[in-house]
Amino acid sequence: MGHSPLERRGMMKWLWQLALIGLLVLSPFRFSAAASEPSGIARSDVNQEYQSLISLFFAAARAGNNEVVNEFLSAGFPINQRNAESYTALMVAAYQGNAQTVELLLRFGANACLQDKRGNTALMGALIKREIQIARALYQAECADDLRNKAGLSVQEFAELYGQSETLKALHQEKLAVQPHTQSFN
Repeated sequence: MGHSPLERRGMMKWLWQLALIGLLVLSPFRFSAAASEPSGIARSDVNQEYQSLISLFFAAARAGNNEVVNEFLSAGFPINQRNAESYTALMVAAYQGNAQTVELLLRFGANACLQDKRGNTALMGALIKREIQIARALYQAECADDLRNKAGLSVQEFAELYGQSETLKALHQEKLAVQPHTQSFN
């Protein structure tokens, strides 16, 4: 027997509150402590606690819960942290169509050029899902021109494969149209 939407909303609210409580208990020092063993705390306990925080961070990015994502980042959580599948929160938010979360992550300095285990970037995920607003924001990143995924595809070839070459061309034209204006302010 499943839960009603109201019950699920209550459970999600409880989960986010639990995440925020966890953030209040764990200082930014504890985020960096996952890599080194603090005195008095077993390394496995810290690692398990850190893995739980990673799960909560990615759940917030996936759901577009910007309040929780902001709390994590403000507390010093590493913005380019990868999950077990090799994705960053930016990749997850882009693929899920959470434009405001993508903007938040980019403002905090998320690296849009990072690649997952298949060599795909957040931009490639946005293109697959036809998330044009998100693709527009991600296209502004200055990634290497020769960046290719594990299949050997550049972003242009990837866009063509997924029927998004016209979208990518339009984003490129928009970027070119903006560049002369930004250069004149320097």
